[in-house]
Amino acid sequence: MSVFARFAPRLQQAIVSRLGWSSLRPVQEEAGKVLLSGANAVILAPTAGGKTEACIFPMLSQMIEDEPVGVGVLYIAPIKALLNNQEDRLGLYTEMVGLRRFVWHGDTGDHPRRQFLREPTEILMTTPESLEVMFVSQRVDEHKIFGDLRTVVIDEVHAIAGTDRGAHLMSVIERLVRVSKHDVQRIGLSATVGNPEAILGWLQGTSKRTRQIVDPPKQPARRKLLVVYRPGLPQLSQAAARIARGQKSLFFCQSRSTTEAVAEYMRRAGTDVFVHHSAMSREERQLAEERFHHGKDACIVCTSTLELGIDVGDLDLVLQSEAPDTVSSFLQRMGRTGRRSGQAANTTFFCETTEGILQAIALVELAKSGWVEPVEVERRCWPVLIHQLLAMALANDGISVEDAWLQLSRVPDFQGINRDEYDSLLEWLLRDCALRLAGGRLVIGPKAEHRFGRKNFMELFAVFSSPQTYAVHTVSGQPLGSLNQAFVDRLVEDVSSFLLGGRAWAVIHVQHDDRRVIVEPAPRGRQPTWGGFLPQFLGFEVCQRILTTSLSDEVYPYLDPAASAVLDEHRETMRAVVGSSRGGVEVEDGEIRWWTFAGGRINATLRYALEAVGGDWKVMTDNFLIKIRGEGLCERDLDEARGKLADPEFWENEKLWAEVTESLPSYRLSKFQPLMPPWIQREVIARHLLDVEGARLWHVQGEGRSKDLTVRRES
Repeated sequence: MSVFARFAPRLQQAIVSRLGWSSLRPVQEEAGKVLLSGANAVILAPTAGGKTEACIFPMLSQMIEDEPVGVGVLYIAPIKALLNNQEDRLGLYTEMVGLRRFVWHGDTGDHPRRQFLREPTEILMTTPESLEVMFVSQRVDEHKIFGDLRTVVIDEVHAIAGTDRGAHLMSVIERLVRVSKHDVQRIGLSATVGNPEAILGWLQGTSKRTRQIVDPPKQPARRKLLVVYRPGLPQLSQAAARIARGQKSLFFCQSRSTTEAVAEYMRRAGTDVFVHHSAMSREERQLAEERFHHGKDACIVCTSTLELGIDVGDLDLVLQSEAPDTVSSFLQRMGRTGRRSGQAANTTFFCETTEGILQAIALVELAKSGWVEPVEVERRCWPVLIHQLLAMALANDGISVEDAWLQLSRVPDFQGINRDEYDSLLEWLLRDCALRLAGGRLVIGPKAEHRFGRKNFMELFAVFSSPQTYAVHTVSGQPLGSLNQAFVDRLVEDVSSFLLGGRAWAVIHVQHDDRRVIVEPAPRGRQPTWGGFLPQFLGFEVCQRILTTSLSDEVYPYLDPAASAVLDEHRETMRAVVGSSRGGVEVEDGEIRWWTFAGGRINATLRYALEAVGGDWKVMTDNFLIKIRGEGLCERDLDEARGKLADPEFWENEKLWAEVTESLPSYRLSKFQPLMPPWIQREVIARHLLDVEGARLWHVQGEGRSKDLTVRRES
């Protein structure tokens, strides 16, 4: 019997009469069998491949036959924009069978929320943060809302797993399933993930259901790829404007500042341009999405805000400034095109650097080989453990130490933390006044209340930081977006100008009391500086593929003549330095350059290893290279240092790596860092910056072939 025939008759009739479908796609057939059997699942299909229907139709069928009391299906998305985008689709599917859905996030009004709490809908669509708010709220009767919950669906699961938000979500889900009378079914949806089995294992949590990957064979997709070289942002933007003319496109940029500059150059070239990034106001972003959706000759210049499955209509092509950092991002972005019958997925990389060309080639070739980054599932997620302790202390007049441990120890992302470590953390938080004991229960302490208590603890509900920002308004009061305070602090009234929304604005007045910047249009804009200062790491596989590209003679047909010429020049230079797949070494003017192509975290780890064995050296690293400087430094010194690093016992020296961890820069990686004891802070920073095991494996395994390394001196 087909899956369609197993659906409730009302759903079958609606699919045929309302949607006009005569059959289900392979992923929907396979997913239907798995989900109707009751298994937990990760469902894999390309963007616009029918994943939403694959999971929602079986759920609707079951709820038609046995209507839940309260919410039966919880649909969770990583961002509000994706919820808004799916709202109409799920609204249609529920309405056509006589059920309902409700969207609850930060922009949902108070009156609709009260109405939902009085009469819950069968499907609730929300974000991890809004789900936390519901748990803490005194107005929410969690047993009434979630007592009959059957299924949790996590869309774009690859964007959440392995992150602090993923740990937060799993903790909230584990608290949630204790309320339900069912073993809640768990479903993850994704287009791009390298290790779906690990993701499903993480998603499984405490569920006793069977589990299964749904990954039907995919039809080979036609792809049109082009890598273009232009030696500057103005030339690059003009080339993009020519390609984009007469078509609908998304232009992904790696930073907000590049987004703003590209938009201005393309607009000067006559392209109808919209801008979309997280510093713009919600109204401006929605306007861009709506106008673009109905247009036919337009380009949205954006950051990763449009990488996830937000529907902005049929796209003709995706443009990319330089290259994203991962194969997953590349595939996700390219997957926004090629949705219409007979259309090919279409991506053009616009590079202004040699590194951008090499990175684009590496991503394309890894994708062609079928490789995608695995998601590293975290088992010692300290920032979220602290966050959840605070959240549980805030809800229901606190929680006992034992009940908190019972709940938290069920979460996969905390299962690498033992009870002694948990107790040590609690002792610190109590001594530091972040928590306090009242009647044997943990409740919020004065330090946490001072830091997170504003606006009824709203800042506590999200695990990510909300940066201090200033709203930007025109003289007439129109909201344009926001600026980071560090940038605002450098603005001078009646002098400064900047780009926002792809347009130049002159600063009229900075109002510090209500955090507003008043502006008027300016004829020219100066590019603002955005972002933080953390190093941007590329992965080991991407860097190794760049090394392979640098040493090979392979011709890539998707390079334009200018990009091919840049690649040829790079190969000629690198072959004078790099002699094998293990990289190479240059010595010049007292500086040693060790080309490892091992990736940012391994190189950063090797830096501290070399400083430990090399004496008074200054070592600098990036994703491909380690630079070493020191008084009288010579090639023999590096050979001796590398010989010491080849000893496996060096990497097992716990005292040494503890000292390295102590010396790491105090990057702010979590807004809960000020509440962490020093030993946890050091561990969190070290995990972000270092890969001791990866460096050990790379170096020890390679040193047996160290004679393959070509050492050359430049005159």
